[in-house]
Amino acid sequence: MQPRSDQRTGLAYGFAAYTMWGLLPLYWRLLEDASPSEILAHRMVWSLPVAVVLLAVLRRWSWISPLLRQPRRLGLILLCTLVISANWFLYIWAVNSGQVLEASLGYFTNPLVSIAFGVLLLRERLRPLQWTAVGTGTLAVIVMTVAYGRVPWIALALAFSFATYGLVKKGIKLDGIEGFSAETALQLLPALGFLVFLGLRGEAAFTTGGVGQALLLSACGIATAVPLICFGAAAVRLPLTTIGMMQYLAPTFQFVLGLTVFHEAMPPERWAGFALVWLALALLTWDALRTAGRARTALARAAARAGEAAAAEAAQTAEAARAAATATAQHTAEQPVPPRPSGLTQ
Repeated sequence: MQPRSDQRTGLAYGFAAYTMWGLLPLYWRLLEDASPSEILAHRMVWSLPVAVVLLAVLRRWSWISPLLRQPRRLGLILLCTLVISANWFLYIWAVNSGQVLEASLGYFTNPLVSIAFGVLLLRERLRPLQWTAVGTGTLAVIVMTVAYGRVPWIALALAFSFATYGLVKKGIKLDGIEGFSAETALQLLPALGFLVFLGLRGEAAFTTGGVGQALLLSACGIATAVPLICFGAAAVRLPLTTIGMMQYLAPTFQFVLGLTVFHEAMPPERWAGFALVWLALALLTWDALRTAGRARTALARAAARAGEAAAAEAAQTAEAARAAATATAQHTAEQPVPPRPSGLTQ
């Protein structure tokens, strides 16, 4: 059981992480003078120095040497790097092309895709409410296809890429900072090469957009790393069920921004699609809370039974000790007193 103060700290870190992720569209919109590919490249290049500083502060270097001797894990890290790079690019492009609402739909849909991966690839079994949620999410995609007049490919690509990223990372087994550092190390050279290419062509917003634009592009690494650090701090202090519910904060912020700040169209049929997704997420949340509650109840009952058994055993031991002491006392009392030698007085 985590201390209450530790849980409050974890909640603060969690809200900070998901709020920053949810407000990222505002940051990407400040970089409209740069192309999505240049923004992505700067995000990659400037993330590595932040990662190195974190590793230096935490003194976490021992994982590097063993990793370099494991080709399979390196291959998985490369796959993770490719998938998350595609996810980052698509998200930045979606935001700066006026598709914030569909991007938020992608991250709302992500838990449903992760569950589908669990069933199809990991042979996991779903509970009835989880099946209902997946079916409702599938219906939502159909409704959104009608609403958009096309398959909502941005949302589906974001959801599937991030779910794939999470699935592959399960096989790497690196902590958050180590995994982030390894991925950004692989991203560095291609991203740096692309930025040099843009600079030589005179097309780099970093050099042509003024000091403000250059500073904003340089801060992409901080904008990437800080939410991740807060998330890591929350993850070690909070139960998974709490983290699972908090993950909906980021797409909620994105959805609100799309409606109120970027004024994207939201006709009734799109509301219907989002409503179905939210219903599916509500079913998942209810199922997770109910399952966690049952697990806690079962654990408490098992602990109570174990305590009762231990108390009964202790009582039996004490009773046996008392019986043995009584028997010893009786045996001593029944022993004949030896006669006193004659001629001796008390």
